[in-house]
Amino acid sequence: MPEDKKSSISGSHTIEEMADFWDTHSLADYDDQTYEVEMVFDPSARRTAVMIEPELMADLLQVARKRKVGVQTLVNVWLRQQVDQL
Repeated sequence: MPEDKKSSISGSHTIEEMADFWDTHSLADYDDQTYEVEMVFDPSARRTAVMIEPELMADLLQVARKRKVGVQTLVNVWLRQQVDQL
């Protein structure tokens, strides 16, 4: 949590302070300070992690920096190109 911000209910400035607060308080006591939000879960948006060798990752990071894109974008574009060629 950024140092200049604090939690609206607990007044905490850190995650640790917030955890301590909620260890001894109930959200039910603050129901009037909460609000409903709409959340949509899209199972198709699930991501998969792939382990990359450290040396290869270093090379990918270098290429990504040169192209001014994130390494995730670079890898996804390259993989898409390869799969589309099959």
